[in-house]
Amino acid sequence: MVIRTIVADDQAVVRTGFVNLLATQDDIQVVGEAEDGAQAVLVAAERRPDLALLDIRMPHKNGIQAAREILAASGGATRVLMLTTFDLDEYVYDALAAGASGFLLKDATFPELLHAVRVVARGDALLAPAVTRRLVAEFARQRAGVLPPRPVDGLTAREAEVLVLIARGLSNAEIAQTLTITDHTVKTHINRLFAKMGLRDRAQAVILAYELGLVLPGRDSPTHAPHAHMPDRGNARARSPVWQR
Repeated sequence: MVIRTIVADDQAVVRTGFVNLLATQDDIQVVGEAEDGAQAVLVAAERRPDLALLDIRMPHKNGIQAAREILAASGGATRVLMLTTFDLDEYVYDALAAGASGFLLKDATFPELLHAVRVVARGDALLAPAVTRRLVAEFARQRAGVLPPRPVDGLTAREAEVLVLIARGLSNAEIAQTLTITDHTVKTHINRLFAKMGLRDRAQAVILAYELGLVLPGRDSPTHAPHAHMPDRGNARARSPVWQR
């Protein structure tokens, strides 16, 4: 299956770099480009891509606003992967809350970029471990004590338990081991949990667990990234960013 993608970034050099790199892959087709958020919304409406690669900080309409409009217009058919130069971006939480399925730093390596595009396009969520920690810290700082706990109506005790373990960053296999159940049973619980709570992916599940008050900032911070972990970046910052290759 070919992943039809659009790329939106206000820096022409960066945008062209991503487009050229993605174009080297047989299973990825770049069907449109945009230099700001407003244009990204128009291009997405016209081309109906499987995935939109959006820079967060763009003129006229930022990536978060563009993500909301693209997701609403497509009914969720277009997945959104956010790009930023800043791993401590204050908009991480807002980007995910807007419906983005992943968050990628611009200094990612080429394999990391391709991994992110493919993971998000197939319907999973992707967060680098450092971004997950930032998400939790940002939530604790801005939202804890502001949002009242939401009721867990409709969830069984086991489903609520699985939700907590997802928020702590455990994979399906680790949840199965923790609860002494099979991988298949874990998947069943997750599918039912997502359906009941209207969740699209694990990124939303992490946010929901904090909003429900099931997980407390600091005490229950995730130790891993939710699902589809990013490869270990090692000394990635000492290497040239993917868009410069």
